[in-house]
Amino acid sequence: MVSHRRYRFHTLWNDFDDMMAEMEDRFASMLSGASLLPERVARGGLPALPSFGSDIRIDVRDHEDEVIVVVDLPGVEKEDLRVRLMDPATLLVSCERKMEKEEEKEGYYLRERKYGSMSRSVPLPSSVTEEGTAATFKNGVLEVRLKKVVEEKGREITIE
Repeated sequence: MVSHRRYRFHTLWNDFDDMMAEMEDRFASMLSGASLLPERVARGGLPALPSFGSDIRIDVRDHEDEVIVVVDLPGVEKEDLRVRLMDPATLLVSCERKMEKEEEKEGYYLRERKYGSMSRSVPLPSSVTEEGTAATFKNGVLEVRLKKVVEEKGREITIE
């Protein structure tokens, strides 16, 4: 009976080792950009990863003739926010955060502050143009709508 327990314990650790190896492979793949956006990598650019410790959360949607980027930026004021189209496939969102929280309860006083710059480079699923771009910022949520570049399908053949 002891050998049966030892076998189960051994199998459990083998499973754990396999899981850890898979996680390490996925993490390495993510850092190299290989699995983030294959189309972008195929065009020769690697998607930029967010800086560690960044609180910028982003949703990117590929929607018909536009790409919609929604960014959560709690505690950020509109004046402290910058959005720049770096190239047809990369959007840069940067901001300065000045946030304070004070709390007074029985027997203690708490004051928390967050100050600092943050930025996030966002790889886009399609090439976009700055023409017709619209950005809104309301209640700490930034929404950027970028028009896709219209690419001609096919190629005209010259008749001789």
